[in-house]
Amino acid sequence: MKVEIRFKYFVKPDFILTKELQILNINANLLSLLKSILTAILFSSFIYLEYFNLSNELLNTILALLSFYLLLTINKKELFFSGFLISIIWFWWIGYSFVYYDLNYLIPFILLGIGLIYGLLFYIGGVVNNLYFRAVYFFILTFIYPFGFNWLQLELPFINSLLGTSKLDFALILISIVLIIKLQNYKKYLAIIPLVFTLNFQSQEIKLPNLKISLATINISQENKWDKQYLTSIINQNFKAIDKGIKNKDDLIILPETAFPLVLNKNELMVSKLKKKSEQISIITGSLHSKDGFYHNSTYLFENGKMLIAHKVVLIPFGEAVPLPQMLRDIINNTFYNGAQDYKASSNATDFVIKGVKFRNAICYEATTDKIFENLNSNYMIATSNNAWFVPSIQPTLQKLLLKYYSKKYNVKIFSVTNMSENKIIN
Repeated sequence: MKVEIRFKYFVKPDFILTKELQILNINANLLSLLKSILTAILFSSFIYLEYFNLSNELLNTILALLSFYLLLTINKKELFFSGFLISIIWFWWIGYSFVYYDLNYLIPFILLGIGLIYGLLFYIGGVVNNLYFRAVYFFILTFIYPFGFNWLQLELPFINSLLGTSKLDFALILISIVLIIKLQNYKKYLAIIPLVFTLNFQSQEIKLPNLKISLATINISQENKWDKQYLTSIINQNFKAIDKGIKNKDDLIILPETAFPLVLNKNELMVSKLKKKSEQISIITGSLHSKDGFYHNSTYLFENGKMLIAHKVVLIPFGEAVPLPQMLRDIINNTFYNGAQDYKASSNATDFVIKGVKFRNAICYEATTDKIFENLNSNYMIATSNNAWFVPSIQPTLQKLLLKYYSKKYNVKIFSVTNMSENKIIN
């Protein structure tokens, strides 16, 4: 009788046990979500620290290492949500550009699509429950760019840290974290050895060219940039900046991407005025170019009364060209862009020789791609951009960090001139 009473007292009904299991399951799912959120925040922290001028090399190093520790240890479901959240935290500003096409309704779907793509890419790293596989996979992922869009560089969290950002540095960092996870007790200290070889020693700074260069400060909102009623005002602002450079006796003035919002090669009067000004100062400016029914996003150099033109090599995926088969490309252009055709890309990068100094030309997005650095025979690059599409946002900050990454990778000093964000000389 005592045994029976005790049994009835201690054994709970099935529905209570089920309820407790449900609570445990909810708590486990919540913990899993929190781990994904933490991973995404740590992995993205360097961007926002830079944005708020709080960047610190030691802090960035610690946060980046912690984020990769989590990426190598969390489960595949958590990896999916980490990848999803990281892409949103990095690229939420992409939706801004659709406002200017009157496609606001697409913004949630675009962000969801971006999140799902990167969520899936991260998820694949956890399909095989093996630490070594995952480390190798994340290294391979540094070479994979969905639809040609390469701004989620896995090495980038270390750009403002004590550690390097080369592929070798990244491989050694992953090895170090694997050793921390695998080794026991005092042997964990061996993980420091690979990190020593990734220390980011300051390289010799590239000297400025023997030219007096002016970076024009231009702030034209995207809403007004292509509005014809503002065209005269914009052109006057450009010539005011050129005249200021002449007055300061500068050798070269650089204006941003599409500083002249028109097809410049079809405007003989404007070309004539710029050629005349170039007898006093060399001028780099962005504008459109049209030939044989195709449009180019181009850079124009006016010097000594002559004009040279460089066309963009790497087009922005879904912004300037749809990276899909022709049939799908036509459907998207006809449905969302009123039948507008893709821009035409140049097959090769262009170098400008300005008063004896060679500069590689780059327009916006392509300055953050490996292709524009191919066959490079110069320590200098002019990178022009129009960031009005995406301000206010973290986009200019992320762009600056990526320019720093490529500047370091290829040992190039970059003169970055942008509309609606701060100009920088990046080394």
